[in-house]
Amino acid sequence: MPKRIKRRDYEKLLANLQIELIELQRWVKLRGRRVCVLFEGRDAAGKGGAIKAITEKLETRHYRIVALAKPDEIEQGQWYFQRYVAHLPRAGELVLFDRSWYNRAVVEPAMGFCTQSQYRRFLDDCPVFEELIASDGIILLKYWLSVDQAEQERRFRDRADDPVKRWKLSPVDIASRKAYAEIGRLRDVMLARTHRSHAPWFVVDYNDQRHGRLTLIRHLLNQFPDRRMTAPRVRLPRLRHEPLREGLGDPGFRVPPWPAD
Repeated sequence: MPKRIKRRDYEKLLANLQIELIELQRWVKLRGRRVCVLFEGRDAAGKGGAIKAITEKLETRHYRIVALAKPDEIEQGQWYFQRYVAHLPRAGELVLFDRSWYNRAVVEPAMGFCTQSQYRRFLDDCPVFEELIASDGIILLKYWLSVDQAEQERRFRDRADDPVKRWKLSPVDIASRKAYAEIGRLRDVMLARTHRSHAPWFVVDYNDQRHGRLTLIRHLLNQFPDRRMTAPRVRLPRLRHEPLREGLGDPGFRVPPWPAD
């Protein structure tokens, strides 16, 4: 494992990458590209943190984060991929899936949430579905965030002990601890059956989340070598008067300052 990066150094490196991510978003927007990035991995692997680091400085109107709940009764009666199609990117948009249709490849069979017939059909249908996506011009990238069981357990304990993070620890997370080896086996089958040049898989070591985020973001940026589209500098004209005060208006509408008197 690489030497742990100090927080100050990590934040500096991340800030530089986030400037490049802004350039990437500008390229996607002005070129009318459609980019779809899937984040998969074990529970507590760090998918949400990776997505947050990527989107933290982006223009909010030109990206979306998709994190779907379990399908409702109507969705259970649909074609499996149907509810995901509605969330694919439009022109000029970047969409990031915090888990995706690949639930059916790993989580569902490991936890008994689908039948073996449904699982096998998914492995047959998924490459065809993704080929349709790619042939229509959507750029599809798929990341698996890899974490060892000892580190996963440490993160579970951290979540259990921290009231701010406790909501992240679901009953499925706890139950999945018993299926660690099976999830690994299913992941390997998934990678072998669904890796294609038009929809590639990339595995990132996420035992150290700082290293993992930097590695993933740099790799993501490298998939777009012609992305450089720096925004032009903006020159603000000088005000022709003294700056005005906003004023707080009627005292009846004012929120008391914190801490309240």
